[in-house]
Amino acid sequence: MTATSGRQTGSQPRLHEHGGEVQAFGTVRHFPLGLARDARLYSCQRLNRVLADSQILYALYKKHHWLVRGPTFSSLHLLLDKHAGEQLQVIDSVAERVQTLGGVAVGDPRHIAEITRIPRAPNGVEPVPAMFSRLVDAHETILIEARDAATRVAALGDDGSNDLLVSEVVRTGELQAWFLAEHLVDTPLVGTGRERDEATRDESGGQSISG
Repeated sequence: MTATSGRQTGSQPRLHEHGGEVQAFGTVRHFPLGLARDARLYSCQRLNRVLADSQILYALYKKHHWLVRGPTFSSLHLLLDKHAGEQLQVIDSVAERVQTLGGVAVGDPRHIAEITRIPRAPNGVEPVPAMFSRLVDAHETILIEARDAATRVAALGDDGSNDLLVSEVVRTGELQAWFLAEHLVDTPLVGTGRERDEATRDESGGQSISG
């Protein structure tokens, strides 16, 4: 055991350490970013809303990835995990943006549950269409919030947060929502000629254009 600056050091881990918060949630430190404190504070508030919802969306993706079932299990299992991985990247980018602005990113699941506006899913297994509908609804909630936040933070001069919200949150969410929504289209893989003619007649206002 040796002494350095009056403090003893050694190889024993200092277990069971305790201490108060060094920065409260909802506050921002002063960083030399050329951006006003009030602007950074507002951006952190809006980013944390998106962050909380996105972490719930990620958890839903993983839950449905594990629980999806049926004849298309293999492809859906892989799709949902791919989307989860992409959301995880978005989550990390948003959290690091909050920290870059001097704020505190929401991270504890119990805190996230207090902030999110995405409804809680049942603890058990839902039918696959219900799973996908739930994910699409969650995406829309985040997209509405992200678009509004992007416009407002840009007006305050926070171009960095605007770029993140548009280029990562919105664009990733739109693409994933599209993939999910297309799985909810109830259409057969093949159909009879009569069925195709009837569909064509409906789309053309009652006039068949076949034959």
